[in-house]
Amino acid sequence: MTSTEARTQGRIGDSPLRPDGTLKVTGEFAYASDLWHDDMVWGVTLRSPHPHARIVAIDITEALRVPGVCAVLTADDVPGENAVGLEHLDQPALATGVVRYQGEPVALVAADHPETARRAAKRIVVTYEELPAVTDPRRALDPDAPLVQEGGNLVREVRIRRGEEEPTAPVVVALDFEVGMQDQAFLGPESGLAVPAEDGGVDLYVATQWLHVDQAQVCRVLGMPEEKVRLHLAGVGGAFGGREDLSMHVHACLLALHTGKPVKMSYNREESFFGHVHRHPAWLRYEFGAERDGTLVYAAADILFDGGAYASSTGAVVGNGGTLGLGPYRIPNVRVDARGVYTHNPPCGAMRGFGCVQAAFAHEALMDSLADTVGVDRVEIRARNGMREGDVNITGQLIDSAAPVAELIRIVRDLPLPPEPAEARDLRELPGGVSNTTHGEGVVRGVGYAVTYKNVGFSEGFDDYSTARVRLQITGGEPVATVQTAAAEVGQGLITVEQQIVRTELGVERVVVAPKDTSVGSGGSTSASRQTYVTGGAVKAACEAVRAAVLRRAAAQLERSDLRLDGDKLVSDGGEVLAGLAEVLGDDVVEETVEWRHRPTHPIDPETGQGDAHVQYAFSAHRAVVDVDVELGLVKVVALDTAQDVGKAINPDAVVGQIQGGSAQGMGLALMEEVVVTDGAVRNPSFTDYLIPTILDMPPMKIEVLEYADPHAPYGVRGVGEPPTISSGPAVAAAIRAATGRALRRVPIRPEHIVGA
Repeated sequence: MTSTEARTQGRIGDSPLRPDGTLKVTGEFAYASDLWHDDMVWGVTLRSPHPHARIVAIDITEALRVPGVCAVLTADDVPGENAVGLEHLDQPALATGVVRYQGEPVALVAADHPETARRAAKRIVVTYEELPAVTDPRRALDPDAPLVQEGGNLVREVRIRRGEEEPTAPVVVALDFEVGMQDQAFLGPESGLAVPAEDGGVDLYVATQWLHVDQAQVCRVLGMPEEKVRLHLAGVGGAFGGREDLSMHVHACLLALHTGKPVKMSYNREESFFGHVHRHPAWLRYEFGAERDGTLVYAAADILFDGGAYASSTGAVVGNGGTLGLGPYRIPNVRVDARGVYTHNPPCGAMRGFGCVQAAFAHEALMDSLADTVGVDRVEIRARNGMREGDVNITGQLIDSAAPVAELIRIVRDLPLPPEPAEARDLRELPGGVSNTTHGEGVVRGVGYAVTYKNVGFSEGFDDYSTARVRLQITGGEPVATVQTAAAEVGQGLITVEQQIVRTELGVERVVVAPKDTSVGSGGSTSASRQTYVTGGAVKAACEAVRAAVLRRAAAQLERSDLRLDGDKLVSDGGEVLAGLAEVLGDDVVEETVEWRHRPTHPIDPETGQGDAHVQYAFSAHRAVVDVDVELGLVKVVALDTAQDVGKAINPDAVVGQIQGGSAQGMGLALMEEVVVTDGAVRNPSFTDYLIPTILDMPPMKIEVLEYADPHAPYGVRGVGEPPTISSGPAVAAAIRAATGRALRRVPIRPEHIVGA
C-alpha cells in the first residue's frame, strides 16, 4: 500500500475495520454485564406474578433478616415522582396500588451476592387481590372492558383520509391478517452499575439507546437535577428498540443512593423477557380496489396494535403504522384507521421496523392476491403501482428524492435463482433433513417477493436533533481530532462512521471517539435508522466549524485569505503549501460544539391524516426462496436476496451487515419468533422456547446496494437498518404461500398452519 492509499483509508465510502471489532470477536470487549466495582453490592427486582391485581400489603421483614442484605425498597422509598415513560408518564418505577402486567417491578433488594439478593426477594410477602384483566386487544375498547389506565384503554388513533369518500373499483380483494408478538432478543441482557458520588448524586453506567431521555426519567424519580445524575454508555450487546425504555436504570440508582454503595444489576434471560418492551402484536383488515389491469384505485385498512399495560412508544408506532401502512404504492383514494390500545399484556414499544413490519405482512399478501386475481405477474404488479420520485404518499407528502420501487423489485427478480433441487439431495439441505425426518418426499419449492418503505428519523413535528463536539489539537507533533457525541453505539458501527466523517472533513488520520455520556448535548435515540443521518450531520457540521476556525486563525497569521486545509498542511487555492497545521495551532486547541437538525417535519391533521409527517424514506425489496415439507409443515429458507437504496454507503461493509441482520429478524418473525402470551401470562420467556434464527437457519444472501443520494441529507445518506426487517418477512411468507397454496394469514407461520391441523 502506498502512502497515498494509506491516507485515504477510513474515509467516507471506505470500509475500515471497526475499532471494537477485534475485541468483540475475541471475547475481550467489556459489555455492561462485565462492569465491576470492588465494593459493589448486587440488586435484584421482585416482579408481579399477576397481569392485574391490587397490592394489599408488602411485608419486607423476612427479606431484611437474610444475612448479607443491605436494602429492601418499595414504592414508598421513591424520593421523587414515581412515574416514567417515553411518551406518557404512565408507568411507575415501582408498582404502587396496583400491578398492570405480569412482571411489573414491585420491590428491590440489594445484597452482597446476587444469589443472596434473589433468595431475600423470595421472602418478600406481597398480598395481592387479583382483578379482572383485559388481555384481548380487540375487546379493550368495549364499554365493559376493565380499565388498564384511568383515562381509558385507547392510547392513540390515527385516521388517514385522502381522495373520494366512497370509491369503487371493478376488482376488489380483501384479507384479515394477524402478527404475533416479537422480542428484540438481543444477546446481552439488561445490565448496569450505579455508583453513588461524593456530591450526593449518582453515576450510572448502563447499556442503553438514549442517554439523555434515560437521564431525564431517572432525575424525575430520584428528585435530583441533571447535573447530579450522570449517565455513561456501557458496552451494549444489541438493542433493536428494546433498550429505549428504562429497565434497571432507576432501580440501581435507588439502591445505590440508599446503601451508599455501588450497585450492579444484571438480568438473566427470563427476567430480560419481562424487563423490556416487545414488538406490538397486530390485527389487520385490508381491502384493495383496482382496475382490471391491477392499477390501484383505493385502499382501506383497519390496524389494531396491542400496546400492553403502558404506552411506551405505542403512539409513535400507531403513527407509523397509519401513515406508512399501505406500503410504497401510488393509491389515489385512501381510508386508514390505526389504533393502539392498552391491555394487561406485557408492554410493547420500539422494535426495528416500528409499526411498518406488521403492516407490510398484510399489504404484501394483498398485493399477491390482487396480482393473482387480475392475472398480472407478482413482480410487475408491484412495479406498476410502485412509488416514483415526484409522487405523493397517502398523507399527501411529496416524495422529493429517489423512490426506486420498480427498479428494486425487478433487480431481485433478475438475480440468479438457487439451483433446482437434485433428485439425490444432501439431507442437510432439506427442511427437517438434519433430523432425518425426510428424504425429499413432500418437499415443494416456493418463491415470494415483497417491497417496502420506511421513514427515517423521528416524525410528526418531533424536535429531532443531535449534538457533536469536535476538538482538534497537536499531539506528538501530529494533528489529533477527538469527536464526542452522546449517540449510543449499540453494535451498528456508529463509532466507525463518526471517525470516517472526521477524517473526510478534516483530513486528520488520528481520530479519537470520546466515551458516550451526558456531559455533551443529546444525540437522540439510536433508533429510527437515524444516527448516521442526524449524528453524522452533527459531526460533519462540527468539523466544518472547526475547519473554519482553523482557517480564520491561519488567515490572520499568514495574512492570506485563499487558504484551505489539506491534512496537516495549510495550502493556497493554487496548491502552494504555506504552513503546517502544527505551526498554526501550536499548543492551542480548536473545539466546536454543534447542535444539528434535519429539515422539519409536521404533525398530521387529526381528521384527515394529511401532512408532511416524515423527513425521509428508505426503500427495499426482497425475494425469498423456500423449500417446504407440506406433509410435516417444515420450512427451509434456501435464499433471501435483496436490493436496497441507501443513498450513500458511508461504510459499504457495515451497510451489508445491517441488511443481513435486519433480514434475519424479518425472517425470524415470519417463521418462528413469538412471545406467547395466554391470559396475560408469558409462556416462553427463554431462548429454549422463544426461537430465533441461527447461522444454520440463515440462507445465502445476494445483496444489491443502490446509492441514489437524497439531496436533503448529509452526503445523501438514507437510513439502512430497518427496511430489510420490513420486506424480508413478507417475502418469506409469500414464498411459503406459493409453495403450499395456503392463504397463511398469520405469522409466525407454524407447521400446523401449513399442514392444516
